[in-house]
Amino acid sequence: MASMPTDNDPSPAIRAEAPSPLIDQPIDLSDIRWSDGLILFVFWLLAFVVFLQFFTRYVLNDSLGWTEEIARFLLIAVTFIGSVMAARKQSHIAVELVYRYLARPVRFALQIFVDCVSLAFYVAMGWFCTQLAQKTQQMMVSIDVPKSLVYWGVAICFGFMAIYALVALVGHLKTGTSRLIDPERFAPTTAGL
Repeated sequence: MASMPTDNDPSPAIRAEAPSPLIDQPIDLSDIRWSDGLILFVFWLLAFVVFLQFFTRYVLNDSLGWTEEIARFLLIAVTFIGSVMAARKQSHIAVELVYRYLARPVRFALQIFVDCVSLAFYVAMGWFCTQLAQKTQQMMVSIDVPKSLVYWGVAICFGFMAIYALVALVGHLKTGTSRLIDPERFAPTTAGL
């Protein structure tokens, strides 16, 4: 017969009443935009092309020649459209550890510096991509489409990232705050857990 744990028992029983964070939490879709739908479409198109490549190569034993190249370019599209989404949500990676030990005015100055560097990077990369797209005269190997379309697409993505970086910079200057400046203000709540 099993004995009940006592107060001095080093291994008390696990309580089943503890709330689980995995139980039906409300899903917040308020930050979904049209570009998020675009990346979802391109992602599923990529998944379809990769499956088609797998199916024709390993099941039919006769691979389609164009699937590998198109999958590569669709992966580039997913990457850069996803970067636009990350720039819009201001969710690109950042080293937050240093911010916690700095005074608030220093954190604000550092945030503005990061915003300016990001904006300059996006503008420069967009300009370089347009230069590359203008100089590229090559066609894709497997289909008769100019390869410059890929570079134009990446340039457009950098343009949108630059616009969102400018919006973030202006917002940080107007409000004087951000997720990195005041982390406690933007911390997720644990209500309902």
